[in-house]
Formats: sequence, C-alpha cells, structure tokens
Amino acid sequence: MPHKKISLSQSFFYFAISLGLIWPTSEGISQTKYPSRTVTIVVTNPPGGGTDAFARFIAQGLSTKFGQSVIVDNKPGGNGTIATEYVARAQPDGYTILLGYTATHSINPAFSKLKYDPIKDFEPIGMIAFSPTLMVANANLPVNNVKELVALIKSKPGTVNFASAGKGSAPHFAGELFKISTGTDILHVPYKGAAPGVMDTIGGTTQIMFPSLFTAYPHVKAGKLKAMGIAGEKRSKAVPDIPTLAEQGIPDVNVPQWYGLFAPANTPPAIIQLLNKEMNLILSDPVVEKKIEDQGAEVETSSPEQLKQFVQKELIRWKNVVAKTKIMPD
Repeated sequence: MPHKKISLSQSFFYFAISLGLIWPTSEGISQTKYPSRTVTIVVTNPPGGGTDAFARFIAQGLSTKFGQSVIVDNKPGGNGTIATEYVARAQPDGYTILLGYTATHSINPAFSKLKYDPIKDFEPIGMIAFSPTLMVANANLPVNNVKELVALIKSKPGTVNFASAGKGSAPHFAGELFKISTGTDILHVPYKGAAPGVMDTIGGTTQIMFPSLFTAYPHVKAGKLKAMGIAGEKRSKAVPDIPTLAEQGIPDVNVPQWYGLFAPANTPPAIIQLLNKEMNLILSDPVVEKKIEDQGAEVETSSPEQLKQFVQKELIRWKNVVAKTKIMPD
C-alpha cells in the first residue's frame, strides 16, 4: 500500500505541534499563538518583599512583550510548599508558572517529605537573581564585628538567641551552621516568616538573625540593626563594604538565596524556550537590573538546562547541610 504524501504546510503543522507552538483539538489543529490569555506567576510569599517584587518585574515585562495580561498570584504558607505544590499540579500549558527559590527547590525537598518533586514535577525556565544572606544583630548589642559577637556569646552561654523565618528556613540553617562553625550556644527562635523575626531582633527579644539582604538592609541603613557579615562566598555588589563571614574567620556559613521561574512538568518546550528568551531580555534591561539591585540582589540569568543542573547540585548540597546540622522536621 503506497504511503500517503503530506504537503509542506502539513509537515510544518505536525512539527509545530511537537514543539508546542500549536495544539491539536477535537476540531483539528488549533493555530492559537501562545499566550492567548492571562498568564499567572504564582509567588510563595505575601505581597511586598523581594520575591513578590521580582515576580512583578517579570510580569510587567512579559505583559508588555506579549500584549497579554501577566498577573502575580500570592499563595503564602508552608515555607513555600503550598504555592509550589499548586503549580506542580497545574495544567502544563504555560499559563501557570512559579517563582521558585532556595526554599522551594533546595531546602524543603532536602529537609522533609513533600507532595512534589523539585526535578520531576517541574520544567525550569530560567534563573532571575541571587540575594545574599546578611547576618544582623540588635543595634544595642555591645559588639561591632563577628569576633566580638562570638566572644560575647561564649561569655554568656545560653543567653543569646537567634530568630528565623521558621524551622527549616534558610535563616534557620544559617544560624545552625554559625553555631557549628563557631562552637557557640545560641537558642533558635522560629517565627512565621522573616518580617516578624526581624522586628523582634530590632526590639531585642532576639539578638541576631540571618535574613536576606533585601529584608534586613533597610533596617541596617536606618540604624535599627547592625550588619555583622555576608553569609556567602563573596561580598555583595549592593553593599560592598560589608565583609563576608568567611573573611572574618567563619568559612562554613554559606547560605545564598536564589530565585528562578518554573513551569509544571510536560509544558511544551517551545513555551519554555519563549519564556526563557523573553525573561532574559527583561533582565538585561538596565532599569530592571537597577530595580533588582535596589532589592539587595544581583541579576543572574540562565538557560532552562543550566537552572535544572543548578537545582540538582543544590539538592545535594542541602542534603549535606541537613545531615551536618542534624535538624529534623516536626
């Protein structure tokens, strides 16, 4: 039986379907161009703060480029797991994407059993930014650097405590790594989010904390907190005068916070590539870059594959951190 010949235009349609540029329907082939309706970027935190701001920068840029509404949907709770699981179960059509970060794709999966897999349940789109963790102290604490702080803690064991954004959060692990690295005895006080922990550190209920730079630095500039050091491998471009903890003799407290976009698994490759291309163009805009730097972060772009490889490495690193700190989930 002879093979049925197909036209050049038919070949193109089948090729486009395989890439996800067009979709077959019950009526035949739909030539609807993506996006043809509102795209939602789901954020794990309440409005305000860096994570929400990054999502809104990207949403505004994509909306302009696509000529379609791109909105931000805040779904806080569960240290990021509620929003992340929601996107993992969403339709893989490019209309629901996640602004994931250190907790959702690195710490949470290494720390506890989840209802989603950070690798299998997502298609990475691309990296957005990095923000260093900043160790801060109450402004009235009689110390001016980490060496003096460690001496104070050791002179009064059990009397100094540190705030965190909750058990298993990045600030919690940073504090535990600090304890191990310095051999100090400090009490962990978990809060439901970074903001209340920062407020209590300002007020003196807690004495030190390890929040993200964009959360803490405004209070440092206002004189309400003292900056002790960057908990990362290098100084921040945003605050180059603040030394790292490693420079001050504490090398093992490396807790950078990163941010990226993810889509549900099986989202068509053409959509992933389009979003990656447009997102990287947005992030290359000097105006957007300045806005991100004003949040205490640095723009960091990537391909989808590079982000996938990064997440895989981060999972291994955080599993080692969990084992080292011996923090167990509730």
